[in-house]
Amino acid sequence: MTERTGVWLEDLTWQEAKARFDAGAVVVVPVGAASKAHGPHLPLKTDALTARALAQRLIERLPVVAAPVVGFGYYPAFTSFAGSQHLTADTFRALMRELIGNLRTHGVQRIAILNTGVSTEKPLDEVAGELGEVAVLHMRLLGIGAHSLFDNPEGGHADERETSVVLALEPRSVRMDRLAPEGDFKLTAATGDASRASAFKGERLIDARVEDMVAALVARWPDAF
Repeated sequence: MTERTGVWLEDLTWQEAKARFDAGAVVVVPVGAASKAHGPHLPLKTDALTARALAQRLIERLPVVAAPVVGFGYYPAFTSFAGSQHLTADTFRALMRELIGNLRTHGVQRIAILNTGVSTEKPLDEVAGELGEVAVLHMRLLGIGAHSLFDNPEGGHADERETSVVLALEPRSVRMDRLAPEGDFKLTAATGDASRASAFKGERLIDARVEDMVAALVARWPDAF
């Protein structure tokens, strides 16, 4: 019988995991840097925090199994910033192949990668193309309908959108008094103007991204839901 609620894989026993896999559950693999520079005002864990929050909201909407967040990836633009952890593209691809291979060995047929990075997009698309029946949801392309809420839509990293999301998820970790002036990414690890960020905007953007994820997964595997 198909389960009606989603769950984190790490919260299951192995027998419970097997039952979900045997029933054809979609497994979502979130990818978000556990430690990567996000300007002087956001924590290194920003991507991992966002990836887990999106996956949590997804399991509240669909009976998917969310695998543990993959906290390491290919982030070449951040290697010079203290605390940023980075894999080469080859190592990152090998890591994802092995993780997905483990799931396949256990009978999982439907796998979706939830990617919060930008430089990770190409390696993940390549792995998905090699392995087949793997969907990749790139966060950068989700929630476009909410972008009209933002005063400074151009940015890309530690900008108004990303700062708003962290204000919504964990406001105590945002140092709004340390915002970097718009300028040289190589000095600040930030692009764009985050001064108009707010928790309200972040919540709306998260909701829009979740709606897009739900629609994409249901369209891809309608019989799973």
